[in-house]
Amino acid sequence: MFLKKTFYYPLTVIYYLAFGLILIVFHLVQVFSFRLLGYASHKKSVDWLNFFLLRCLNILGTSFEFSNSFKMPENGPLIIVSNHQSTYDIPPIIWYFRKYHPKFISKSSLGKGIPSISFNLRHGGSVLIDRENAALAIKKIKAFAEQVQNNRWAAVIFPEGTRSKDGRIKKFYSRGLMTLFEHIPDATIVALSINNSWKLAKYQYFPIPVGVNVNLKVQATFKLIEHEPDQLLKELEQQVTTGVYGV
Repeated sequence: MFLKKTFYYPLTVIYYLAFGLILIVFHLVQVFSFRLLGYASHKKSVDWLNFFLLRCLNILGTSFEFSNSFKMPENGPLIIVSNHQSTYDIPPIIWYFRKYHPKFISKSSLGKGIPSISFNLRHGGSVLIDRENAALAIKKIKAFAEQVQNNRWAAVIFPEGTRSKDGRIKKFYSRGLMTLFEHIPDATIVALSINNSWKLAKYQYFPIPVGVNVNLKVQATFKLIEHEPDQLLKELEQQVTTGVYGV
């Protein structure tokens, strides 16, 4: 195991060099697109940013599989409800759901200091919240949800509230999700399970293990208008949990 882990280090260094270069280049592309060309151009630049972030992970032998056997609506809005295992959950969600303009509920600290990522969170339609200020957070989520509803986008929410370090499902919290239900009444709800991305963060992101297969699978879809919110929350938790544990 020691020799195997030692092998991870040089590839991780190469990965981070490529990762950093991509962030810097696309930060400049995003600023140009957003300032001069508007939302549509900026959105495309974010799509391609995340495509290349996935390609960077291929340096480590990381592979991504996305599967969906359900008929999706031609247009949004969507509410994508997913478990959360690592920061590497984000690029495949953005890329595979790019048709629906996925937007995120993120902690406020991510809104500064990270090239490309912070800029997109501030200007791309996502919402930054302070978890210590619950009242203000809910107010911001309401405004965010209304924006998603009006623009027919996709809101992505991780109801566990934090990443799972070992892949095990944490308790789903209902308040943020119920707020989205209330303010995106036309939504199709997507239950998404993510497996194995926690392994990429196994050693606190340095080194990153080689050869990890990350799997994303749509477990079920629901029309919000056809379900009682409380019951739907239970069903979503069950579907996502089944996708992770296979039970």
